[in-house]
Amino acid sequence: MTEQQKQALEQAIASLKSQLTGDMFADMEVRDQIHNLEMQLKGVKPMDSHFDCVGCGS
Repeated sequence: MTEQQKQALEQAIASLKSQLTGDMFADMEVRDQIHNLEMQLKGVKPMDSHFDCVGCGS
């Protein structure tokens, strides 16, 4: 992953975090998007995954 890609992911995460309202149910979709971007940024796959992640390509 290039430095530009990392910065783009970090900016996207920051943008999504600014959209959080504090309402757990209203924020669920945004938190899921943040989680997926953070997994991409860290190069992490789901723990119990025996196959590559389809959603993020890890």
